[in-house]
Amino acid sequence: MVALVPTEAHSDERGTFLDFVETQRAALRRSLLGLTEEQAASRPSVSELSLSGLVKHVAEMELNWLRMAQQRPNERQRTQETWGDGFRLVEGETIPELLDFWAGVAKETEEFARSVPSLDDTFPLPPAPWFPKDGRVSMRWMLLHLVEEMGRHAGHADIVRESLDGKTSFELIAEENGAA
Repeated sequence: MVALVPTEAHSDERGTFLDFVETQRAALRRSLLGLTEEQAASRPSVSELSLSGLVKHVAEMELNWLRMAQQRPNERQRTQETWGDGFRLVEGETIPELLDFWAGVAKETEEFARSVPSLDDTFPLPPAPWFPKDGRVSMRWMLLHLVEEMGRHAGHADIVRESLDGKTSFELIAEENGAA
């Protein structure tokens, strides 16, 4: 059963953040329900975004923030030349493989977030025009940023899905819960 809110109340901050992150992940995964690979890769609106591309982007974005927080190299780091491939499935990639990859990233994110001594612990931001010079952010900030990024892209996914077949998130939840 899919719930819009967590079924258990979390009294700790980490659990609450992780619940909000997972709620946004679920919204993005749900946007793919019942679609073929071709439908999920289509771009039915004026946007260049597809559902499979959005899910791939968000999975890789989550991995990128996790690796920054862990201060480890990102094995899927995009370059200027490969940036666009982060928004579409390329030769040989499938939605089931993408969802398996993301499930692994999600598990690793949760384990890491639960293992850090404090959500106040910080890590350095890489040099980039959009980050302050020598900037640092806390683990709390990173979890909130994941909610923000995933929520933004879940909204994009809602629009793309509705453009494809007229289905809204609420209809997809009802179908998944057997209420449709």
